[in-house]
Amino acid sequence: MDVREWALIIFTILAQMSVGAFWVLRIVYVYATRKAGVEEADRMSDRALLAIIPVLTLGMLASLLHLGNPFSAYTAVSNLGTSWLSREVLFGVLFLIAGALFAFLQWKKIGSIALRNVLGWAAALIGVGLVYSMGKIYMLFSQPAWNTLATPISFFVTTILLGSLAMGAAFVWNYAKVQKEQPDCAAVQCELMQTTLRGIAIASVVLLGIELVVFPIYLGYLAFGNAATIASLNIMVSNFTIVFVLRLILVFVGAGLFGMFLYQNTNLEGKERTFGNVAYIAFVLVLASEIMGRFLFYISHQNIGL
Repeated sequence: MDVREWALIIFTILAQMSVGAFWVLRIVYVYATRKAGVEEADRMSDRALLAIIPVLTLGMLASLLHLGNPFSAYTAVSNLGTSWLSREVLFGVLFLIAGALFAFLQWKKIGSIALRNVLGWAAALIGVGLVYSMGKIYMLFSQPAWNTLATPISFFVTTILLGSLAMGAAFVWNYAKVQKEQPDCAAVQCELMQTTLRGIAIASVVLLGIELVVFPIYLGYLAFGNAATIASLNIMVSNFTIVFVLRLILVFVGAGLFGMFLYQNTNLEGKERTFGNVAYIAFVLVLASEIMGRFLFYISHQNIGL
């Protein structure tokens, strides 16, 4: 695998995680506003915005490495009517602009809350278009291992799973800051964080269940398909056995076991540091697992036809 393919791994993972994180942040903001008011919702979410835009920017920059001539990147949007790649680029740029503008207005508290909310939800919807476009790019007749519903499903699972766990880690980090800087707000923020982490834990287990249903079906399709799909399966299972197995172990431990631990223990008083560390570890494990999964995705491609 060359540098260009690694650039695609970085871009797709970071972009999908950013979209998922944005959606989680929007949903949590609505919940926190209804539960404790706008001020507490801002206190919980504003710092988390610091991570999303730089992460997406890094992913967009990584995508330029895939181009033979990065200075010609603007030409990638020249075929919007027929090219999913052009649409991906357009959605990516729009998501970055809308997300950055929303973050700036939110941090500076410029404009009304209603205006900022509309812009935030618009950015989130653009993000869905970005992930959908990513999935459509790889659904090619010439690439039978990619040309299945498993591709967009896995992309959206990665989006929500990584986004949820990334925001879980961000909320834990934010609570530590609030506890140190504004102790009088810590009790409210602690309750918001605990409830949010429980919701993230449930989402993680559900998404893991979806993966455990889709993945075996996908492997069966490869095993009983044509020569190209069988070759793709052999690359993943035989040539990269360690990566294949480790990827499954890490996602099971990170999203499954650690998710159940968070769900069962976030309401225990005095254990904030413990389940905070679990949230960090779960995110790191699942991030590593998704990177391995995306590596296997790209390395397994087998052309058919011309």
